[in-house]
Amino acid sequence: MGRAGWGLPRLCVRWAALLLALWPCCAHGNWMWLGIASFGVPEKLGCAGLPLSGRQKELCKRKPHLLPSIREGARLGIQECRSQFRHERWDCLLLPPGSAAAAFSVFGAELSSGTKETAFIYAVTAAGLVHSVTRACSAGNMTECSCDTNLQNGGSATEGWHWGGCSDDIHYGMWFSRKFLDAPIKNITGKDGNGLISMNLHNNEAGRQAVANLLSVDCRCHGVSGSCAVKTCWKTMSSFEKIGQYLKDKYENSIQVSDRLKKKLRRKEKAQRNIPIRKEDLLYINKSPNYCVEDRKLGIPGTQGRECNRTSEGPDGCNLLCCGRGYNTHVVRHVERCECKFVWCCYVRCRRCESMTDVHTCK
Repeated sequence: MGRAGWGLPRLCVRWAALLLALWPCCAHGNWMWLGIASFGVPEKLGCAGLPLSGRQKELCKRKPHLLPSIREGARLGIQECRSQFRHERWDCLLLPPGSAAAAFSVFGAELSSGTKETAFIYAVTAAGLVHSVTRACSAGNMTECSCDTNLQNGGSATEGWHWGGCSDDIHYGMWFSRKFLDAPIKNITGKDGNGLISMNLHNNEAGRQAVANLLSVDCRCHGVSGSCAVKTCWKTMSSFEKIGQYLKDKYENSIQVSDRLKKKLRRKEKAQRNIPIRKEDLLYINKSPNYCVEDRKLGIPGTQGRECNRTSEGPDGCNLLCCGRGYNTHVVRHVERCECKFVWCCYVRCRRCESMTDVHTCK
């Protein structure tokens, strides 16, 4: 199967409903909700027909008006993951239905591997849910939330500004993201499974903290002849692209933790255990594979056939992306309309232009 078959437009979620029946033992299978991104109009299907865990379905039934925001949150997270890693060996590619790894999730076994990539997926999708729900609140699409009323009054008269407008109230979005994604855990002691669950919960919260940490203040000037005698200011969330870049930086500096869970997560390196783990840090348990060679069982497509940049020294360069295997060069002919002119009356006349481009793909 070519790499085009791995893309989001071709993603089908028929298998998601089967997963709910075949793997009910996966008590922490809260990743299933990501499949909702490929439903056209999820609110018309009802909660029962969506790829949600039992706990999520109950919450969905109580708050069906949030379904569009849930879908948008999944879409935001998946899209930003693809954008941030589009030039790297692991490019956050979704899996096609029918592949062995798709039996786990749209990201295959990656969501249960405990790697840095797992950490990023959990963080960026949790952030996406906060972002989409908060946007819906500020737009007036919800009855349970609206603008941040705590910032309606106040400011600084001496500095010439006051709070006004509609500040994004992320508190409801943060609350809903925790309620929807974070299943309660009992008796968190032992190895492997519970450590992975705690890691995922921490990374969910790190994603939410990214949205909160990047809140900014926007202001509008008021005054005679365009002067800025008085400013009305409000708080707003950063673009999700900026949040994604922030989380990518956290990914690059993520912390490996021990899979042996005591009372809390601990750094794997004993010499560093006195250094506290912060809420905004991304955590992982297992080191990542190199993603160079295809492994259908794990959902790793490999980098063969990926387009690379021959002159780049970065991750998109042919040397790194192709894992030292070398690359092929193809000459691609592009044909397009050019030098278009409007002819009276009434049509457009264009020339047919051709250009040749070298395209490099990994061996």
